[in-house]
Amino acid sequence: MKYISFILSLCFCLTITAQTKNDLSQAKIDYKNGEFSKALPVFERELSSKPTDPFLNLWTGVCIFETGGNIKLAEEYLLTASKRNLPESYLYLGDIYVNQYRVSEAKAQYDRYAKARPKEKETTLANRNQYLEKLQRAISRTEDIQIIDSLIVNKDAFLSAYKLSPDAGSLSAFNDVFEANRKIESTVYTNGKGSKIYFGQPANDKISLFSMDKLLNGYGNEKKISNNNLGLTGNTNYPFVLTDGSTIYFAGEDENGLGGYDIYVTRYNLNNDTYLTPELLNMPFNSTANDYLYVFDEEKGIGWFATDRFQPEGLVCVYTFIPNEEVTLIESDDEIYKENRAKIASIKSTWKPGKNYSTLIANARKEAVVAAKKVADFTFVINDRYTYNAYTDFKSASARNLYFEANEKRKALVSTEKELEDKRTEYITVSGNQRSSLASIIQNLETRQAQLYKEVQELEIKARNEEIKNLK
Repeated sequence: MKYISFILSLCFCLTITAQTKNDLSQAKIDYKNGEFSKALPVFERELSSKPTDPFLNLWTGVCIFETGGNIKLAEEYLLTASKRNLPESYLYLGDIYVNQYRVSEAKAQYDRYAKARPKEKETTLANRNQYLEKLQRAISRTEDIQIIDSLIVNKDAFLSAYKLSPDAGSLSAFNDVFEANRKIESTVYTNGKGSKIYFGQPANDKISLFSMDKLLNGYGNEKKISNNNLGLTGNTNYPFVLTDGSTIYFAGEDENGLGGYDIYVTRYNLNNDTYLTPELLNMPFNSTANDYLYVFDEEKGIGWFATDRFQPEGLVCVYTFIPNEEVTLIESDDEIYKENRAKIASIKSTWKPGKNYSTLIANARKEAVVAAKKVADFTFVINDRYTYNAYTDFKSASARNLYFEANEKRKALVSTEKELEDKRTEYITVSGNQRSSLASIIQNLETRQAQLYKEVQELEIKARNEEIKNLK
């Protein structure tokens, strides 16, 4: 009986061993095919019983890196593998150091890989070295800004971290403003006057920037901000416009950027109705991750921007900063200090000695009190910068008179439309001669309605053009 039990136990162990080998073989196939999330649990299990195995350390470290896991743990595994001179470990250690802005260490690892596999210097390493040089240039141009606060929030609710004053405008999620059959990852910015909104929305195969004007009923006159996504190769999204009405900060994807969404600024050229070539903001506003929604509240004297750098999936960090009046770069020969400032390793390291930021921090976190708005006499959009709400807003007397005439015509139009509606209702209830008589009246009213509408539109255009002459 004991002999039979022994045989059964042996068979069971052999079965488990065979299954383990099969699992490991499949994990290697998954690894080779880039299915790292499937391979990772098998490698981790095997590594627990063979912690010094260089290949298991390599495979586990790579899988953790590729699936966005604990980078510090991935580095430890890859360092173990590198001690046994496995070239792939050098490559991935270099990638980790790039993401952490450790430029000299990344270069050293890429050089080790090039020495071990010289034939891949112009293939596997070419783009990496090119990007490393770009990163080094970006770090050397890190801006000396004071970051006074940060808040880690769920990406779905990150707008809650932006506490804008009323004059700076307001921010909304795209799906809270527009009806859509799916969730659109975008925001809508409404300027302080409420006369214009800016937003990103899908257009063909990319997200592009659009604007709309405030009309009598909601917003309309949708206009694409640029036909070629402002010259960038990817999406453009998350717009914010300064109170000057022409300076636009936005997030864009581009093959020449640092990675993911980067923050850009452009300005509207009123003379030829175009936008200037976008400028990429310096580090630390931008990083190798996604950076977006740069906002500057001129009344509070503070700004915000969001980033998912060094954050788990689904979370973003919103930084509060004090904008510089002029771009000021960090001047230091200490490369590690620059790297740390570029990646915002410490908020307090950005502070000026002896400076107290408590009042600014409290103000940044404070919800703005929205004062009761004065009821406007009308809303008349002149251009991107000016929207009039009273006749006293006009600089040109002739433009004022033209718009007054347009409003008088509009009153007549409203009265005509009301009479027309009444006559149409009455027409249904009568017959014979009365119906014939009403048909003639309705026809005359429809003619007058069309004429008045045309006259209102023409007078508004004349008034707007006349006023613009006086604004130049």
